[in-house]
Amino acid sequence: MTSFDPKAKSTTENGAPRESDRFSLSISHDGPLLLHDIALVEKLARFDRERIPERSPHAKGSGAFGELEVTEDVSQYTKADLFQKGRKTPMLARFSTVAGELGSPDTWRDVRGFALKFYTQEGNYDITGNNTPVFFLRDPMKFPDFIHSQKRLPDSGLRSATMQWDFWTLMPESAHQVAYLMGPRGLPKTWRHMNGYGSHTYMWVNESGEKFWVRYHFHTQQGVEYLSNEEAERIAGEDADAHRRDLFEAIESGDHPKWDVHVQVMPYEDAKTYRFNPFDLTKTISKKDYPLIKVGHFTLNRNPKNHFAEIEQAAFSPSNLVPGIGLSPDKMLLGRSFSYPDAQRNRLGTNFNQLPVNAPIVPTNSYDKEGAMQFHHSGDAPVYSPNSFGRAYQEGEVVSETGWEADGEMIRAAYTLHAEDDDFTQPGILVREVFSEEEREGLIETVAGGVADIPEPVLSRVFEYWKNIDQEVGERIEAKVKGA
Repeated sequence: MTSFDPKAKSTTENGAPRESDRFSLSISHDGPLLLHDIALVEKLARFDRERIPERSPHAKGSGAFGELEVTEDVSQYTKADLFQKGRKTPMLARFSTVAGELGSPDTWRDVRGFALKFYTQEGNYDITGNNTPVFFLRDPMKFPDFIHSQKRLPDSGLRSATMQWDFWTLMPESAHQVAYLMGPRGLPKTWRHMNGYGSHTYMWVNESGEKFWVRYHFHTQQGVEYLSNEEAERIAGEDADAHRRDLFEAIESGDHPKWDVHVQVMPYEDAKTYRFNPFDLTKTISKKDYPLIKVGHFTLNRNPKNHFAEIEQAAFSPSNLVPGIGLSPDKMLLGRSFSYPDAQRNRLGTNFNQLPVNAPIVPTNSYDKEGAMQFHHSGDAPVYSPNSFGRAYQEGEVVSETGWEADGEMIRAAYTLHAEDDDFTQPGILVREVFSEEEREGLIETVAGGVADIPEPVLSRVFEYWKNIDQEVGERIEAKVKGA
């Protein structure tokens, strides 16, 4: 139900008219309440259960609906319907912080989630990205540990800089993302003023069956703007929902934010010998080697009518794919393709994809059955395949159009290193060549201020971590912490 009759009388949940929405049933005016006051018991019991488990991570966020418009011809790279020139596809975007809980401030220093759901003519396609092109990890085995280190201590229930830096400095692959986080991108002015990235490498396949590796870039047309540490702290105290409020009020006033959509495209065979591992989520792919290719733009132009139903219940997953788009050997992407929908089954229930905000705009025909809160079903049709009673099914051996070749022993190990793979070169380039001196000074202030109370041996590892990124920056952080 997405609309209501403002003149209709209120009812109980079974549809019976309510006697009163104001008063409970009692013995006389001043007597005790009655257990058989069905309307009261239902209302209280329902209220007790109206909170669902929050996301972990990305609990705090909001979003809006809009439209993707493809203005360029990229059909030589993908046959995906939503990326054909001239196509307009309805969509939902959700922005979020990673570590904070539902009530946390929007302006904490954190990575921002940048999740997109496209309601295409071939099913829903989701891109679950961030406002940075890289991430802290390259193997999903460490993801729960990483999130635990960013949340709260088991004894005090408080967040801990020691816990965060202990994990980061013991996992040097985190250096690139940490450099982004401690720089200006850790504090975007608003969601409208930040870029987004698919971060992972995905596969595109064209009509001829040619395969390509792609990375998504979403560049804000509003301009990239950031907050200082002092501004972010002040706003957190004044309005914990500042970014949520900004997006809603901008769209409400007709100021519809837009992002340009680009991709980097790498020919399939290039990945095998490229100087960096293109499936390593801690690395970027050089734009000099593979320039940005314009696809189109998307616009957010409609606010939710009900935040809980349309935003809190929205479920995103990189496993939501459509013909012409596939996964890649990125281990984090492969892990997330299981973990995300499984988290939604726990958070929202088995049939979360039947909720209107998650439902595709095209008919589905699945042999999945039953489970809590099933609404759409297949009637008395056969619930198994193969069957002899007329319900279609696919069978036979096929070669996956989005697959890749692999052979070898089953092992637990890191990626094979490419020629220039290491953990500190790219973050070093970021802080030396991308950040301005003012931004470097801000990074140094941020790190030094955040680690001043960290005990040994973690503190010494922090200094070494940053010296490995950039010797001068590391020395300046150490000097500031030690008061030199």
